[in-house]
Amino acid sequence: MGKRDELIEKYAEDLTSKCGMTPDMDLLTKVTIGCGPSIYNADSSTVAATDKEELETVKDNFLVKKLGLSDSPALMDAIDSVIETYGRSERNKYRAVIYYMLTKHFGKESVYA
Repeated sequence: MGKRDELIEKYAEDLTSKCGMTPDMDLLTKVTIGCGPSIYNADSSTVAATDKEELETVKDNFLVKKLGLSDSPALMDAIDSVIETYGRSERNKYRAVIYYMLTKHFGKESVYA
């Protein structure tokens, strides 16, 4: 099992145990691959939920550019909702898990088809 596969397993465990979701492993794999090399870096593999600039980056680079959504207050509301689901007190909020939940939230699985 490669490093990426181990990370995908870790993300699936987070979705199950911390978010109460049964992950779609095919979609989770595609979202993880879509994150590119950032998943291997301790800093870039997580999202700093208290950093407004970081959340703006998630909104602009992922929701608007990748998923093709129009910028609106609903995007930040969705990010906030996903972080709430993950658990605000959870120290490591993995980028791939957040992106996966946002993809599901907006029903944009087709982006990864």
